[in-house]
Amino acid sequence: MDLILWRHAEAEDWTEGCDDLERSLTGRGEKQAKRMAAWLDRQLPDGTRILCSPARRCEQTVLALGRKYKLRPELAPEATADGLLEAVGWPNGKSVMLLVGHQPALGQVVARLMGLKQDSCAVRKGSVWWLRTRERDGEVQTVMVTVQAPELM
Repeated sequence: MDLILWRHAEAEDWTEGCDDLERSLTGRGEKQAKRMAAWLDRQLPDGTRILCSPARRCEQTVLALGRKYKLRPELAPEATADGLLEAVGWPNGKSVMLLVGHQPALGQVVARLMGLKQDSCAVRKGSVWWLRTRERDGEVQTVMVTVQAPELM
């Protein structure tokens, strides 16, 4: 199974009293989303399933890709690594899954699947982490396929 984690691009800062789900991408964030979407569009196989947080900044990020997606409440800002992995059926899912979401859950998924000592790792805004599960010598392994940052596109 391939699991692609895409953190939303740069968004407006949170301020007291604002609805976190309504924060929009900045101009820089829109450019980040477009750059990463262009790269992803060339890489993603047909049939990739795309799940997106209901937060405006995530939806704006995935819209740059121009493919069908589903909003899933279990990917909202307060999501957990367990919730994300359950949503995609890791590691037994059969399709390529792209999740558009938030820190710290994305970093927690990466840390868990890669067996890192810390419980989370930094996932930069707008970046993509592509993970794959495979079986080797009767053991299920997770491999890092690639990490891409919008600044390098």
